[in-house]
Amino acid sequence: MSDPELLDDAMRQFPVPDFEDLPEDLRERIAEEADRAGFTPNVFSAFAYKPTHFRAFFDYHDALVDDTTLDREEVEMIVVAVSGVNHCYYCNVAHGALVRIYAEDPTLADQLIANYRSADVSEKRMAMLDVAVKLTEHPTDVTEADLGRLREVGYTEEEIWDIGAVAAFFNLSNRMAMFAEMRPNDEFHALGRDGK
Repeated sequence: MSDPELLDDAMRQFPVPDFEDLPEDLRERIAEEADRAGFTPNVFSAFAYKPTHFRAFFDYHDALVDDTTLDREEVEMIVVAVSGVNHCYYCNVAHGALVRIYAEDPTLADQLIANYRSADVSEKRMAMLDVAVKLTEHPTDVTEADLGRLREVGYTEEEIWDIGAVAAFFNLSNRMAMFAEMRPNDEFHALGRDGK
């Protein structure tokens, strides 16, 4: 496979580095992702601007999605609900595609982005989204009662931790994506729609 392409317009506020100028471990990680996805997601191109931050960001991201007791669908639902209230264009589009794929539902991501309260989800998952969004919008208002509600609907202690961790991380991600003006790849817009 040829070297992945890092698109110059992956972000608007900072220059995107040339692939061949990156440290070997970043080139390997980006090549793996490009091979898996069929394109290089622009978040990889953008975070490559600062290799130490790239490593830390993707190590934590991988821990959140690989070492979680939540379903991957639930992880992506949290990401999109949080990104929706934060108005993060990159994450709404990119993770909206992942919601469509993991949920096998072409409309759920749009519901979560526009108003997560309108989403066709179970009471249990709505409680999860309520707490994730509250942590996003009013973190000082999250109380023991919110965690108690998650326990009542059936989440374990580890799942509750993971809900908070995913929401917190993607608030960081949203803010960096917005600050750098990261742009979602065109490919994301069509993924998970009409059986694609």
